[in-house]
Amino acid sequence: MDVTVIWAAIIALGLFIYVALDGFDLGIGLIFPFFPLDAERDLMMHSIAPVWDGNETWLVLGGAALFAAFPTVYSVALSALYLPIVFMLVCLIFRGVSFEIREKANRTRNLWNLAFIGGSAGATFFQGTILGSYLHGIPVSNGVFSGDPFFWVTPFSFFTGMGLMATYALLGATFLVLKTEGDLQRRMHRLVWPLTLVLLVFIVAVTVWTPLADSQVASRWFDSSFRIRLHPVPVLVAIVAVLMFKAVVQRRDSAPFILALLLVLLGYIGLLVSIWPFAIPNSMTLWEGAAPHSSLTFTLIGAVIIIPIILAYTTAGYWVFRGKVHRGTHD
Repeated sequence: MDVTVIWAAIIALGLFIYVALDGFDLGIGLIFPFFPLDAERDLMMHSIAPVWDGNETWLVLGGAALFAAFPTVYSVALSALYLPIVFMLVCLIFRGVSFEIREKANRTRNLWNLAFIGGSAGATFFQGTILGSYLHGIPVSNGVFSGDPFFWVTPFSFFTGMGLMATYALLGATFLVLKTEGDLQRRMHRLVWPLTLVLLVFIVAVTVWTPLADSQVASRWFDSSFRIRLHPVPVLVAIVAVLMFKAVVQRRDSAPFILALLLVLLGYIGLLVSIWPFAIPNSMTLWEGAAPHSSLTFTLIGAVIIIPIILAYTTAGYWVFRGKVHRGTHD
């Protein structure tokens, strides 16, 4: 296989794992305001305490892999999206600090609650903004970013920011259905279907907006061989939505979380098909942005060693802390 495609697949997989894992713990921060009791908030925090920082490993891996395998893409993307990336990182810092301090705080606990909520919401929104700006297209000239520092401030990028907030909120609610029980779990179940409907609205809106805004995406969707590959996606989304409704009605524990992940996966597949074979949509292909073949091959050896290690300790962490969380649980 083409080593460039292998590296693209590694980065795509790493980003999906990040969205799946860090998505639910950021989502818990998004639904935090709807549960004002300290005892419930403590339980929500304890459900992710053993894993939240490890989840962010995949974001670091994605950035490092992009730098190693696609340095030109890394340079262009970082130059273009410097401001939203910095805003996202600041929000993640506030969120991480609040996570550690809130447990010990008394008089300032409400302040740290706000920092946790704001950090989670801000990080999610700016991740969605980055995604929308990337899909909309980054201006590139002679291999360097040639746009305005605020080119990412568009209605579409803000819309995708809100869409990712809905996505993460659904992941957070379904994860808490999996991890909690009793009254808190019942209230989480009541959140799942409305959040699913909101996410479906965003999926439909982005599906309509994207080809209307980008003629090349429209061409790939409707006039090329990719059309056949995309046909099953909306059907599968509808099937997953029906299964989600049944899972909520039947008060299932694990099914809502699995189905929420499937919705995210289907949207992600649609995104990847839409931009293929570009590393930067409509500006730079994967091969144009890739490092030399010798560099790709050399760094791939390191990836083959390190990725199984990350997968192993991530899996071990979730296995050790599997099961329900209860009142009085501490990280």
